[in-house]
Amino acid sequence: MKKLLLTAAMAPVLMGLAACGDRSATDNTNTVVADEGMANDTLLTDETVTGNEAVANDATAGEVGSAANLTAQAFANTMAASDMFEIESAKVAQDKATNPALKKFAAQMIKDHTASTAKLKTAAASANVTPAPALTGEQTANLAALRAASGTEFDTLYKQQQVAAHQQALANLQGYASSGDAPAIKTFASNTAKVVETHLKEVQGM
Repeated sequence: MKKLLLTAAMAPVLMGLAACGDRSATDNTNTVVADEGMANDTLLTDETVTGNEAVANDATAGEVGSAANLTAQAFANTMAASDMFEIESAKVAQDKATNPALKKFAAQMIKDHTASTAKLKTAAASANVTPAPALTGEQTANLAALRAASGTEFDTLYKQQQVAAHQQALANLQGYASSGDAPAIKTFASNTAKVVETHLKEVQGM
């Protein structure tokens, strides 16, 4: 009888301990879930920072690549090299082009870009700048490709190069005309942009 009474008396205690055990398990589970939530929040924060850094890098790249950010000297050098490339490639075209329209276009390029070179020197002098043309690696490679080509292949290549070169020159001219740092060179850029745009439309229409 005493054993039965003792067992009955301990039953509530055992049940209470079991309940405490259940609560501990639940608390531990909640803690794990909370920790996972914090970890996810941390991951989201890291991803957000990474995204912002990418946007910042893109913005910086855009600023560096803007023609409007060129100094007067850098712009003068760039446009002098552009004129040089146009003249040299046009000389090759006069010898190798099979399309009479391309030969005529090449003759016009020599005339107009020789004039552009003279006007650039005058504008640059008023800003105490001396153009120092140096062909880029791409321009040098393009000239080599033209000299190696022949027949209709040459015609196609020359036309493609002229479209790309005039698009780049036009972008540089318009950019500097808009935000350049030397008034006389800005005027040169604005006036020359109109001529280059005419060249571009002409070669695109061939």
